Amino acid sequence: MAHRPGRAYSGRMTPSDEPEARRQAAVRRIEAETGIDAPMIARLVDAFYDRVRADPLLGPVFAARITDWDPHLEQMRLFWSSVVLMSGAYHGRPMPKHLPLPVDARHFDRWLDLFEATAADICPPVAATHFIERARRIAESLELGIAGANGVLLAKGERFLRNTEAWEPPA
Repeated sequence: MAHRPGRAYSGRMTPSDEPEARRQAAVRRIEAETGIDAPMIARLVDAFYDRVRADPLLGPVFAARITDWDPHLEQMRLFWSSVVLMSGAYHGRPMPKHLPLPVDARHFDRWLDLFEATAADICPPVAATHFIERARRIAESLELGIAGANGVLLAKGERFLRNTEAWEPPA
């Protein structure tokens, strides 16, 4: 911290330093309580998206939009760092990116199934629980946002399902 002329330097943080110091203290506390760190986040994200890409329901949604996976995976690592550690590493806006996707409750349920299974496989129980609690909130928030963008106001406990036409074989 630079000394400002005309003021005695006390060695204490200035008000502008306090939010970052609080954030770093929170990150250290969560890391200590859960065991979550950047390498664990990377393992979880990479394993999860391997499963997503292979999934018959979710894979096509992602394949239609992502051709270069490295930048997406890096963004997801930053996102999950911000979500689970409160690191502030992610600065994107997830909702606008998800609004145009052709997804509904079925996709979010499958996303959660895969995420929960991956977290249970990759993480110790306390860390898996920490990830999963947040993943459930994220899925609910995105589903509500997508429903709203499609003119559907969901009541508590309601789910968003798109109308789908039954497939019939060609005549």
